[in-house]
Amino acid sequence: MRQTLRFVHRGEIVEMEDVDPTKTVLNFLRYEQALTGTKEGCAEGDCGACSVVVGEIVEGDLRYQAVNACIQFLPTLDGKELITVEDLKSEDGGLHPVQEAMVARHGTQCGFCTPGFVMSMFAEMHSSDNPDRGHIDNVLAGNLCRCTGYGPIIQAAQDIAADKPRDKFHEQSTATLELLARLENDPGLHLSFDGRQYFAPKTSADLAEILGKNPEATILAGATDVGLWVTKLHRELATVVYVGQIAELKTMSVDEGELSIGAGVTYSEAWATIASHYPDFGELIRRIASTQIRNTGTIGGNIANGSPIGDTPPALIVLNARLRLRSAEGFRDIPLEDFFIEYGKQDLRTGEFVERLFLPLPEKDTRFSTYKISKRFDQDISAVCAAFHLSLNDNKVDGIRICYGGMAGTPLRAKKTEAALLGQDWSLDAVERAMRTMTEDYQPMSDMRASKDYRMMSAQNLLKKFFIETTAPDVNTRIVGEGSLAYA
Repeated sequence: MRQTLRFVHRGEIVEMEDVDPTKTVLNFLRYEQALTGTKEGCAEGDCGACSVVVGEIVEGDLRYQAVNACIQFLPTLDGKELITVEDLKSEDGGLHPVQEAMVARHGTQCGFCTPGFVMSMFAEMHSSDNPDRGHIDNVLAGNLCRCTGYGPIIQAAQDIAADKPRDKFHEQSTATLELLARLENDPGLHLSFDGRQYFAPKTSADLAEILGKNPEATILAGATDVGLWVTKLHRELATVVYVGQIAELKTMSVDEGELSIGAGVTYSEAWATIASHYPDFGELIRRIASTQIRNTGTIGGNIANGSPIGDTPPALIVLNARLRLRSAEGFRDIPLEDFFIEYGKQDLRTGEFVERLFLPLPEKDTRFSTYKISKRFDQDISAVCAAFHLSLNDNKVDGIRICYGGMAGTPLRAKKTEAALLGQDWSLDAVERAMRTMTEDYQPMSDMRASKDYRMMSAQNLLKKFFIETTAPDVNTRIVGEGSLAYA
C-alpha cells in the first residue's frame, strides 16, 4: 500500500508523509498551516464554526460538500480536494459572492461563526439554487450563531440562490477534475506514525484481510462518533481502518423487492432514495443531524456503533431489514434486530464488519411511521426514537412491529405490546390497552436527556399518535419538515 497522503488544495496536489492518523483537519489548518479562519467552537461537530468544504469526483462530476473539520481526520482527505474560507477570495483579493452577500445583508456581528456559515453557503451554491426558506434553514441547521438571530444570514443565502453567481471554482472545475482524476487510481493508503497505524483500503476484500490481521482495529467511517473519542475523550487509537475509500461500500441498488445499501453510503447519499420509498424515514434522516454530519455519517456506521439511541435501527428493524456481515472467512446474513445483543455488545465476530444493509421495499396496504423525540428539533440526540409498521385486514391488526430506541440497552421491539394488538380491532380502546402493556416491554432509565417516566409516557403516547395518524389523517400532528411527504 501507499505511504504518502495525497489531496488537492489551492489547485495543487499536496503530498504528506509521517501523518498522525487521528490529527483533525482543524488542527492541521490552524497549527500547521496558520489558516485560522476555520474556528474551533465545540470540537464535536455540533456548532459548524469549523466547517470546510471537501470536493470529490462522483459519477464523473465534481461534488462539493460541507464537513466539520473538528472531527474529520486529516488522512480521510486522501484523493479529495480541501477548500477553506481563505481559499475563496479572488486573485485580486476581492470577496467571494457569498461573502459579498453576507456583507450586503449585515449577516455578521462578532464574526466567530461567519467562516462556517460562508463555507456551508459556498457548498450549497455549488450544489443547488433552491431559495425556499425551509430548504435554506435545513442547509444552515448545522451552523450556530449567538449574535444575529439568523435572519440576515438566511437572507444572504436566499440572495445567492436567486442570483446564481459563478466563481473561480466554476471556472477551474475542469482543471480540478483532472487533478482529482490523477489521484483516483492510487492504491490504498497505509500510514505509520509514532507506533500507530492508519489503513484506507480500496476494496472490501482488502478490508477483510486487514481486519483479519488487525482484529482490534477501530473501523472509521464518518468519524461522527469516533472523532469525539479523540477530541473529547483524548483517546489514542492504535490502529484505524478507514472504509470511506471502498467503492463497493458506497453503492445502492434496488433488486428483487429490496433496497441494497452499502455500509459506506452516507445519510446525504441515501436520503432521497430512502425517502422515495419511505417518506417518513426521509424526515427522520433530515432530523438525525446537520448537513455536515449527514455528508459524512453513514447508515452502516450508525448500525455498527450499536448505540441504544441510534436513530436508524428502530425504523430498519420494524421494516425487517437484514445485515450482511463479512470477514476473511466469508459472508453472513442476519436480521438486523438480532445484531444487537445487549448494551455495548453486537453480534460481530472477530475480524468481521458490516458490509451491506438490505431494506425491503414497501408492501401494499401497510403503514410505516417513525418519530424522534429530542430536546432540540434539529440535530440533537434522541431521548426516544420510535417506529411502527402496521398491516390491517378488515380493520383488524393483521401484523404489527413496534421498536424503540432509548428505552433499553439496545434498540428493542415491544413484543408484548405487539401481541396485545395482534388480531384486535385497530381502535382507540385496543391501543390504550396496549399502551399499558408497554410497561412490561421496557424499564427505561433516567439520564441527562430524559427521565424514565418521561420516556415511558412518550413511548406510550407515540403509539397513540401513530393510531391517530392512521385513522384521522386530517388531524395535524406534525411539525412537517422538508424530508416528509407523508403528512404535507
